[in-house]
Amino acid sequence: MFLKKIACLAALSVSAIASLTYAGSAHAIGFTYDPGSYRQATTTSEGVFSKNVNQAGYTTFDFNNGQTPGNDQVKYSFSNGGYSSTAYSGQTGIYSDVWAPSGAHAEVNTSNYLAVFQGNDTIIESKGSDAFSYFGFDAGALSGGNTLKFFNGSTLIKEFTYDMMNAAASVAASQHGGEKNGFFEFFSQNKNDTFNKIVISQSGGGGFESDNHTFRVTSVPEPSVAIGMLAVGGIFLRKRKNQKLQSVKESA
Repeated sequence: MFLKKIACLAALSVSAIASLTYAGSAHAIGFTYDPGSYRQATTTSEGVFSKNVNQAGYTTFDFNNGQTPGNDQVKYSFSNGGYSSTAYSGQTGIYSDVWAPSGAHAEVNTSNYLAVFQGNDTIIESKGSDAFSYFGFDAGALSGGNTLKFFNGSTLIKEFTYDMMNAAASVAASQHGGEKNGFFEFFSQNKNDTFNKIVISQSGGGGFESDNHTFRVTSVPEPSVAIGMLAVGGIFLRKRKNQKLQSVKESA
């Protein structure tokens, strides 16, 4: 009976480890749309922001300085190595022109924004062992070929297309010929659903315009550490079981 219980306990420990590995490989990303919020109520010419823009734990890059954004947790890069600042060049870059994502009521955005064109994707990655649990951005002048991809390492978790985003959007701006705008949010459904790379790309003609990228970064333990902790927990449980059985024998 004793050996049978130990065998069951060992099987339980192995099963728990297998479940942890499986859960880490299954991801789901939630998606919401909102016309957007303003960082400051009186400033409506910089596009819209996440409702979390002024909350601790969230980081926003607004492109206003015209430079590639990033910090000690977030890295931006471009698939062909660089970006343009020449307006209407048809190249991926940071610009200030009529195509900037609009305000919540279709106000003209006069600030800098990011435009992605075919052949030069924007790649956003978390640094080190950190990962993203939330990403939001102001997307404007939505057009066919706009694509957003989320990865965990080299594994594609979810792809969002123009059709999906356009169907949710409601703010049509006249300066964009009636094309849709608004703030889109993408978030982990649970602690196992984090992602560490985002790729913004454009397929075919037109561009993918966005602004006010907002992130929430979370620390993710290395898989070996998590499994090691689980294994130690299994050893502790077996030790406790042995102690209880020994106590029963001594009192018999």
